[in-house]
Amino acid sequence: MDRAELTTEQVLKRDIPWETYMTTKLISGTGLQLLRRYDNRAESVRAQFARPRTQEGAVANGEASKIRGPTIDDVLKELVDWLCTQLKKPSHPTCGVPTAINCLAALLKEPIVRSSFVRADGVKLLIPLITPASTQQSNQLLYETCLCVWLLSYYEPAIEYLATSRALPRLVDVVKSSTKEKVVRVVVLTFRNLLSKGTFGAQMVDLGLPQIVQSLKAQAWSDEDLLETLNHLEDGLKDNIKKLSSFDKYKQEILLGHLDWSPMHKDPLFWRDNISCFEENDFQVLRVLITIMDSSNDPRALAVACFDLSQFIQHHPAGRVIVNDLKAKEQVMKLMNHDSAEVTKNALLCIQRLFLGAKYASFLQA
Repeated sequence: MDRAELTTEQVLKRDIPWETYMTTKLISGTGLQLLRRYDNRAESVRAQFARPRTQEGAVANGEASKIRGPTIDDVLKELVDWLCTQLKKPSHPTCGVPTAINCLAALLKEPIVRSSFVRADGVKLLIPLITPASTQQSNQLLYETCLCVWLLSYYEPAIEYLATSRALPRLVDVVKSSTKEKVVRVVVLTFRNLLSKGTFGAQMVDLGLPQIVQSLKAQAWSDEDLLETLNHLEDGLKDNIKKLSSFDKYKQEILLGHLDWSPMHKDPLFWRDNISCFEENDFQVLRVLITIMDSSNDPRALAVACFDLSQFIQHHPAGRVIVNDLKAKEQVMKLMNHDSAEVTKNALLCIQRLFLGAKYASFLQA
């Protein structure tokens, strides 16, 4: 008989090879025993197990029941918790994390899954996985991880967490080095979503994303939508740069610790126009500069920090007093013995202005 002509009754009468399933570890030994007990029960008894329950907690024949069956939302929440556990402590060394990420990439389209994932503190579990890939398998894991981040970029509570994590710098590193079009596409779409949120736009500018976007536009992509998205992102970044004042950009550079000889550092007009801004938040920017001088191993950052401190002393009416109160002198003195000539030169300039005042220090410098 053709299989297409089998009746439902004939299919139900077939014996299911549960033992084979147990041998291949699709079910456990206990599961096999329970299934065989069920098979040996009378049809009326088996029907009771299969009788559906309604949402109100009543069985199909109208009998009252105090037992409430799990809803789809309940099941999804439990699944999200299990997936987060797999990301923390995978049950399989090589398959646990990729399987969990694969499931999340499909499930995070649902609002209930997004909220459950954020409440389970799952966003932080994605961040370490955002790293440039070297193999086909790791490329797929990276793509699906970035896909998860893109889906979360539509959900405000998740965006708040992404703003305080290392997600953005990691995404920039990925898009800068990846050759996989699908990875670049999903990361660029994430940037577009985050651009207008909070300080993301300013951070993208500081991380050099405008230059990266220009480089990406020069490459040959098969997806026309990707080029359109890159153009949209480039326009958004340009608007963001226009909105940022020169001091905002300077502050972002200092707070991120990415000090370099950008034009504003040596622009006398910048220091004259913005010197009072350094007083904000109890001289926050100045304190961060001093911290960089104490903790950074980058000679360029140390040299720029010393120079900026000397500029503050020169342009602020109480610059010498404030810098002394913040105990910056000791840090600058240490840097006068640095191996880098660039660092020692700017540390010396700072010490001159600290001890002699701006007028005499400028005379010596000349």
